[in-house]
Parts: sequence; C-alpha cells; structure tokens
Amino acid sequence: MTTAVTTLPVLHPARSLARMDMTLALRAGSVAGIVAVYAAAVGILKVFGQREVIVDHLTLGHVFLFSLAGACGAYVWTRSKASIRLRVINVVIAGIASGFFLVALIALMANVNLRWMFTALSSDLLRSLIYDRGAVGGSVLFLGAGALGAICGALLIGLPQTPRRCLVWGLSAVLIAGVFQELIQIALRFGWPITSLRTFLYVWRGLTLQGAMIAFATAFCVCWALDLGRRHLRRRRGPADIDVAIPRLRSQLASAVLLLCILVVFPLVAGSYIGQVMMLVSLFVLMGMGLNIEVGLAGLLDLGFVAFFAVGAYTMALLTADSEFALAHYTSLPSLTFWMALPLAVLAATGIGILFGLPVLGVRGDYLAVATLGLGEIVRVLVISDAAKPVLGGAQGILQVPKPTIGGIELVDPMHLFYLTLVFVLVAALIAWRLEGSRLGRAWTAIRDDEDVAQALGINLVQCKLLAYGLGAAFAGLAGAIFAAMLTSVYPHSFSLLVSINVLALLIVGGLGSLPGVIVGALLLIGLPEVLREFNEYRFLFYGVLLIVVMQWRPEGLWPSPQRKREVRTPRLG
Repeated sequence: MTTAVTTLPVLHPARSLARMDMTLALRAGSVAGIVAVYAAAVGILKVFGQREVIVDHLTLGHVFLFSLAGACGAYVWTRSKASIRLRVINVVIAGIASGFFLVALIALMANVNLRWMFTALSSDLLRSLIYDRGAVGGSVLFLGAGALGAICGALLIGLPQTPRRCLVWGLSAVLIAGVFQELIQIALRFGWPITSLRTFLYVWRGLTLQGAMIAFATAFCVCWALDLGRRHLRRRRGPADIDVAIPRLRSQLASAVLLLCILVVFPLVAGSYIGQVMMLVSLFVLMGMGLNIEVGLAGLLDLGFVAFFAVGAYTMALLTADSEFALAHYTSLPSLTFWMALPLAVLAATGIGILFGLPVLGVRGDYLAVATLGLGEIVRVLVISDAAKPVLGGAQGILQVPKPTIGGIELVDPMHLFYLTLVFVLVAALIAWRLEGSRLGRAWTAIRDDEDVAQALGINLVQCKLLAYGLGAAFAGLAGAIFAAMLTSVYPHSFSLLVSINVLALLIVGGLGSLPGVIVGALLLIGLPEVLREFNEYRFLFYGVLLIVVMQWRPEGLWPSPQRKREVRTPRLG
C-alpha cells in the first residue's frame, strides 16, 4: 500500500526577503501619499503653497511634499535588508507610491467637483499641483518628483555623519531664511552694509535664488568647520580625554549662553511685534520653570497650574488697578505700585499653592492629575461666578492696571517689558538651577522616583511636596503679575485649562527637568505659532503632530537633562 506524500512549496529566503521589502516600500509610500492627500483636502497644502521659500522657484508646499517623499525613502532605506540594488528599487517604488495618491486626487479633481465637500480642493490648488502642464504632464511630474525625493532621502540617510549633518544645516538655513523672510528683512534694515546685504539676499517678495545659495553655503561651511575643529581636538587630546576637556555641563552652559544672547539681541533688531511675542514666550518660560519643579523634579503632575497664574494676576490687579473692583476703592488700603504689589502677588500664589497641595498629599500618578485639574477648575469657576463678581469683576474682569515704572519712566513699549521679564526669568532660572542641585532638589528627585523608598530614607514627604507646590506656584504667580501689568487688564477667560496644557506640553517637548529645554519648548510651542500667524487655523493640528513626533523619536525631549536622557534611553533589566 502506497501513501501519497504532498510536498509544500518552499519559499526561497531571498524571494521572501524581497517580497517583505516590497511590502515595506508600498506601505511607506501609501502612508506618505495619504498624508499628502489629507494635507490637500484640509487646506494645508494650499496655505503652504502661498508661502514662498525661494521666490519663483520653491514654495513651502513643494518642500512639504518633497520632504514626505524623502522621509519615505529614508525609512525604506534604513529598514530594508536586501542588497543595495534592490534597496534602490524599493526606494524608487516607495517614492512613486507616495506620488500616486496625489495623482489619483488630480485625476479626481479634474473630472469631479469636490468643493461641495472639501472647499480647499479648488481649481487654484489643481493648477498649482499640475504646474500648468495639464493633468497628464502634472501627474508624470509628480511621480518623478516622488521618486527623486525618495532617492534624495535615501542618499541623505546613507551619507556619513559629517556630510549629512552639514547638508541638514544648509537646507535648514535656506528654509529658515525663506519662511521667516519678513522678520529677517526687518532685522537687516539698519545701516549701509547690512541694507546692501538685504538687497543682495532678498527682494520684497522673499528670498532670491542667489540668497538661498549663499545661506546654504554659509551654513554648510560653518558646520563643516565646527566638525573639523572637534575632530582636531579629539586627535590632540585623545578620545578618552575629550569628555574631560569639554564636559557636558560646560557645553550645555555655553549653548544656553548663546541662546540667551540671541534672545537679548534679536528683539532689538526685529521690532516691537517680536518684542511682544518674546514677552509672551518669557511668561511661559517663567511658568514652565515653576511647573518643572513640580513635575520635572518632584514628579507631581499638576493640571491646575493655571490657577496660580490667575492668583498672581488678580492680586496685582486688585492692589494696583484704578478700578471700582480694586481694594483701594472700597477699603482704606492705598493703591500700590507695581513693585510694591509684586512680592504680595508672589506670596499670595505661594500660599494658594501650599493650600492646593494639602488635599492631594496622599494622591499619586493619574489620580493626582485629575485632582489638581479639579482644583484648578474650582478656581476658574469661582472667579467667573456671580458670587465673586462684586470683588473680582466676574466676566468683565478688572481694567486699568498700571504699567510698571522705573525711575519715573513708564514701561509702555513691549520691548521694555520683555527685557524686564527677561531679568525675572534669569533670576528664576538661577533659583531653579540652585534648587535642582541642592539637598531639597535631590529629595524631590527621590520622591519622583519612588515615594516609599524616599520616605524610608528619612525624607519628609509632606514638607518636600508642599515646598514643591509652593515654589512652583511662586513662579506662576510672578508670571501672572507681569501678565496683568502687560495687558493692563485681567479677564477670567485668559486662565483656561489650555494654559496648563501648554505649559506641560512645552516641558515635554523641551525635556522634563531641563531649564534650557523649557526655553526651547516655549519658543517652539508659543513663539513659533505667534510668528507664523497665517497658519493659525492649523495650529493645534501641528501642535499634536509635534507632540507625537517628539514622543515617538525623542521621548526625553529636544534638550533633555543628562539624568532624564539616561532614564529614557537606558534599557531596563528584567
């Protein structure tokens, strides 16, 4: 009796690997294409297309689409395990796949009116997509541009570290010089040599092609020179001594000083509007330093942080305003100046912070976040309620808060207020830095890591937690007092939950426990949207995308503290 034996086909390992790489390329291209179609449907591509990076040559929309294809090619190149020839083929396939979805959208827009559902899909967008070459010519151009972008992304990721870094610096310089051309042209309006430089780099519409080439070459050469200097120093001192010669702390301190110099000089040459934007950024930096004490050091997640900001602002208004709601209006207390009321506002916020900490001393983690959120909402509801209206003004707020004065000179200009706030930021940064390295700061760190172990080591949890709440609230109260003087009025709608979320988000983006990270996060999440007001409609979309990208690829933050970086990057055992 014979038994029939069926043999299953055996897949060759090379064919299986090639099939997997092909699937990877198609998947990556599909994701990039869907993102491009979504950007076109909601109007992002149209808005980006109106912002020229290089006049008559390149728009921000072109940069966006080319970057999508480049990211797709870089992803396929790093993830593919096939030979170089097959990897190149897969990169090209991924680029073509990323352009295919927009080609399908072009064909659909050319034959069907989609504006009844998506108002951004207009005839102007169609003409910009096909580059006035017709549907067929524009589609072929898109497929070719997608393949070229994917190849460029793969080449960039495959280069050695130094050329890749220099190319990124050069391209970033061109992008910054083009996107922020209004601010840069304002900054270059002083003096004959600087004015000549502006006319050489820019026309009234934006960056010229020769200006883009100069910006790219300058950034490329500077980056190359810095890298050569570092390698020369490494050869002289040896690899083992480089960290001793240039400690990480000293390097970060030098970077922080350079950033501070830029913050000081740039508003002088950029005008009052940038001064006002930097003023707002500095207020969020103050609040970020306060919340950094609570969350970054002590691990106390506080979503009601805006309440301390409101207490500082209302205390300043009640003590200084020329209003019927001011204390001087219906009591025997005299009306105070800004400098007399400022310490009282900070003390009031500190006291409220300690009172907030008492009910939540035994609460941890997510429950603590919910509890502090509830406390913050209680303050907001009380301020806007009819019961507190005779004292706090209700929804009408308190008006006629005086500006601060120095030597009889009233600080009316936003730039003057920015420099005043910058002084407070420097003082607060010094205090926060000293606290971080003190015995109290180490106790906060121990509490953040493990409360039970910290208590077993003899740390007074109640005292340390209340100090964290009180000191963090003091920073927020200081920011609130300056905010009231800046606006010369206080309204309850200025103290919504979104303020607490913004402060927490800038800490996450910049890096928890890092003072320079607070500045970087505030510049990205507060300053950048204020400068690019034309994209304000999509502000929260970009906001969410930035948070997702940072959490995915740099969870420790853009400028983390060394301890935070070790905690996130070091793999845990067990």
